[in-house]
Amino acid sequence: MGEYGDFMETNGQTDYTRVNLLDVEDAAAKHGFGETGAARFPAGDLHAERTGLSLHSLLPGRRQSFGHRHRDAEEVYVVLAGSGRAKLDEQVVELKRLDAIRVAPPVARCFEADDDGLELLALGARHQGDGEILPGWWS
Repeated sequence: MGEYGDFMETNGQTDYTRVNLLDVEDAAAKHGFGETGAARFPAGDLHAERTGLSLHSLLPGRRQSFGHRHRDAEEVYVVLAGSGRAKLDEQVVELKRLDAIRVAPPVARCFEADDDGLELLALGARHQGDGEILPGWWS
């Protein structure tokens, strides 16, 4: 296969899939939130059945447009670059490069970048459709 989008299939099953996260559609731009940064959800591109993964890139000084929480999905966020903070229910937690933070499903969460931007990788078991969007939650 090409540089990206590689896969290996044996016995009719895919053994692995490789994609570059920057080649995944930017859901933030698609849904009108591109002014805050980018959000990429590659589970479909990776053919992941049980694993959830997303890449969130916030522009310097920007905050995600809405908060969210889950019914079942515990998530771990890893700061890849930059710094900022997370609002978790009513608590604000400072974040820096390579910090990892676990968030229980019912905890409302939203992220904000410092002047150097904030890039996060979110990981967890995939629970399709169990998220609740919270518009204007951190105003």
